[in-house]
Amino acid sequence: MTGHGLTGVKDAGAYLARLTRLDPGAPVRLRGGEGRTALWARLPWGVLVTREVAGTGPVDATVSAADLLDALARGDAALPSRRDAAWRWPLPPSAVRPVEAVAAAELARLAAAAAGTLRAVTAGALGDRAVGQRAVRDALLDHVALVVMLPDGGRVDVPQRLVQAVSRMGFLGPADVDAPDTRVCMAGRWVGLSAPYGVAWLQPVQDLAVTPIATHPFG
Repeated sequence: MTGHGLTGVKDAGAYLARLTRLDPGAPVRLRGGEGRTALWARLPWGVLVTREVAGTGPVDATVSAADLLDALARGDAALPSRRDAAWRWPLPPSAVRPVEAVAAAELARLAAAAAGTLRAVTAGALGDRAVGQRAVRDALLDHVALVVMLPDGGRVDVPQRLVQAVSRMGFLGPADVDAPDTRVCMAGRWVGLSAPYGVAWLQPVQDLAVTPIATHPFG
């Protein structure tokens, strides 16, 4: 059986633990090469999150995130059963352009404010109305948290979806530790937040691919 090849067990475990708390059934895609492996997953609110860890994993394989987390916890070097057909989303292009830097503390503040608003609204006027809660949640996630103005007059909108992704995946680092700034990035039409411990990417809705596939033709 092919091994998972991951030696950065602590880093991979932190990523997988956060991911499985947000989505217990999430698949995770491994793309290994030259001593590092990129872990990719899609959060329930449509954002791709990735983190590079030490160790040369499979060139390209998708497995259950929960199964991989269990394997790492047991010290099992085998790759869990492959589930390549479970991955059905394109990845952003490899050419990445940073366009702005944002302090981690500012992103943490934005994430906390949105979470507080959601708790207040759903616990108050909406009560137990699940449909209303989902509508408020989606509206908050779609809210533009940051706007970056480009030299050519264009703008890059950073929605709360991306802010929540880097916050809830722990990519900003511990709250009591000074961390490097997070970069707002572009890759083609994708918008990303490159934080100290991982990157979150969002693709324009009109570009999304939703058809399940058995292979990974999107790169």
